[in-house]
Amino acid sequence: MAEKSIFSGNFEQNKEYIDNLLNIDKSFDVLYRVVTVGGKKACFYFIDGFCKDEVMEKILEFLYVIEPKEMPETAHEFLKEKLPYGEIDLVKTENDFLQRMLSGVPMLLVEGYTEALAMDFRTYPARSVDEPEKDKVMRGSRDGFVETVVFNTALIRRRIRSTDLVMEMHTVGKSSRTDVVIAYMGNRVEKKMLEDIRQRIDAIQIDALSMNQQSLAECLYQHKWYNPFPKFKFTERPDTTAASILEGSIAILVDNSPAAMVLPTSVFDIVEDADDYYFPPVTGTYLRLSRIIINAFAVFLTPLFLLLIMNPQWVPESLAFIQIKEPVHVPVFLQLLLLEFAIDGLKLASLNTPSMLSTPLSVVAGIVLGDYTVSSGWFNAEIMLYMAFVAVANYTQVSFELGYALKFMRLMLLCLTAAFDVWGFVGGLALVVIFIVTNRTMSGKSYIYPIIPFNARQFLRRFCRVSLPRSEEQ
Repeated sequence: MAEKSIFSGNFEQNKEYIDNLLNIDKSFDVLYRVVTVGGKKACFYFIDGFCKDEVMEKILEFLYVIEPKEMPETAHEFLKEKLPYGEIDLVKTENDFLQRMLSGVPMLLVEGYTEALAMDFRTYPARSVDEPEKDKVMRGSRDGFVETVVFNTALIRRRIRSTDLVMEMHTVGKSSRTDVVIAYMGNRVEKKMLEDIRQRIDAIQIDALSMNQQSLAECLYQHKWYNPFPKFKFTERPDTTAASILEGSIAILVDNSPAAMVLPTSVFDIVEDADDYYFPPVTGTYLRLSRIIINAFAVFLTPLFLLLIMNPQWVPESLAFIQIKEPVHVPVFLQLLLLEFAIDGLKLASLNTPSMLSTPLSVVAGIVLGDYTVSSGWFNAEIMLYMAFVAVANYTQVSFELGYALKFMRLMLLCLTAAFDVWGFVGGLALVVIFIVTNRTMSGKSYIYPIIPFNARQFLRRFCRVSLPRSEEQ
């Protein structure tokens, strides 16, 4: 059933309705201009700052030369015969009008027409597509996503020149009307999962996506608060996003967010890095295995050290050097806990420190934590060394979400070990395994596939960077 148009043939009535709908008299940036086109009254509505003045000037030049006798009877004929611009559509419902108008699309009302003409010559303020600060590579592309969704889709299209690449536009948020794009390869994506994501996005009832992708992620999947491992992979790199789409994954782009959300995602998808593929297979394999081993070691290093300090009789002679030589004034567990929070405090301080002051902050933090805290007796040098390794290890992988998930696992192990000694350490290890094994991707598959269920070929590909077969390269 066709939707009824909100426009009539009466120009003054239409203009009054739209003026009230857009609060023209209250919003300074919602502008209009009344013109005469082919002897008929017409009105342009546009948002100040979103309109390309040069394009609008050219379109007005075409409109001003139309003679009254040449004026078409319907908006559809007017669009086909008199408007030379490419991105034009007819709008007749209130929701469609508001969605386009408030996203920056200039609208034209013409006397006698029962539809408005949407002319998409808008422009958005945007920064350059520089390489992401967090997601850098030693070799490869140096461009990154920005806050404008149209630019981000173009960066993906540039890499995947296939008619099978689909970009679906959805709108989320009653007030924000945020554009959400679902990108996928039509011949490779899992149809059931795609339909499920479509339904979830369309069913979202929310006033606004205040936190962009994080708000959307929380609406898409009700995460269990006690399991911190991420369900989504976030990346600011268009090459990584394009590669994931080509592998059959789905990428979700949210307007005003410089990152893509890739799903379904296993833990091995999250730990992957672009550098794994920009280097030869041997080098890529070494980088990947190094990153996995370092992150795993960072989780168990300090809890294991605490366990050995609590049970010095277990330390063999060859490892006697790990024992603390200086007097311990503050319990080892408390030292480790304080340093965990201190490292997070330094991270937060660096985020909020102007770039010109970042070097002085680093110097002061290094002196205070590296020298004064040891000489004052608050911390022991051995504990500072192990926590320094843990702090550096957190930067070997890109995902903030996975980094903090591993941190929470380490804190849980520390607390259980301090409370219950060896049984606490063993119980903590069991809980870490349970958290990972019982986690599921959004498609319902195992979070640690191809280990469970085991797939030898995929297992090799996950841990070793192998060359693509010739058929896959083509």
